[in-house]
Amino acid sequence: MTSAPRTLAVLSGYAVEGGLDGPYQPATAFSPRIALGHVAAPGEALDLWAHYETLLDAAADAGLAGLRLDVSWARLEPRRGERDEGALARYASVVHHARARGLWVTLGLVDAAWPAWLGLEAWLMPWVAPVVVDYAAWVLSAVTPDAVVLFVDPATYVDSYRHENLVAPWRRRADADAADVAQNLRRWRDAARERVADVPWVTSWANVFGEDDAPSDVDEIHVHALVGGRGPLASRDGMFETSAGEWRVATPALVARCSR
Repeated sequence: MTSAPRTLAVLSGYAVEGGLDGPYQPATAFSPRIALGHVAAPGEALDLWAHYETLLDAAADAGLAGLRLDVSWARLEPRRGERDEGALARYASVVHHARARGLWVTLGLVDAAWPAWLGLEAWLMPWVAPVVVDYAAWVLSAVTPDAVVLFVDPATYVDSYRHENLVAPWRRRADADAADVAQNLRRWRDAARERVADVPWVTSWANVFGEDDAPSDVDEIHVHALVGGRGPLASRDGMFETSAGEWRVATPALVARCSR
């Protein structure tokens, strides 16, 4: 690192798109907790799947530097080996539109709502490694972002194996399992980088609530949600809000921190 990290807003596909975890819809790792009433599903969310461009235009007009767009793996591959080429093309068009409007786009390939068929303990399972790498290669064969991160917030994935509210009730080796998860995530990230070497992979630090105490040895800092969204990955507040189908700045101070 020779320059200051790039500061980007965050846009979680799962929290804003709608059309996941409902009847006959793609299921995510959140599904059991949603079914048990532990967390709320995003429902139709903000329906940005059909209207991403309006929000991206508002972000560009407001002078935003760019964003990390987290695609929904469950939407792209609702069942193992069953890939939705139409959904992939849609993400490709969204990224193209954002970049055409002058927004930097870092693509987040795996967020905390991974497909249900991977299992709740996916990051401990050795068979998941080639599946993750193949998925990354497939997405990046069609979508052309400015930069890529494989796991959008690996620290949270690791902590989930220790956190008392998230840990499985049968777990007895929390610290050892968390260490194994951390090692797996690093290995699988490196394998994806080697498999798809012609795209700019970046290191990042994620905190949607602010950038205090951010490390200086990363390429990008991902802070603040572009919009609040709905469901378990939604942020409490967003930079923009909608009224009568039009987006406007809700928190000018946050927009300023992520502007060009």
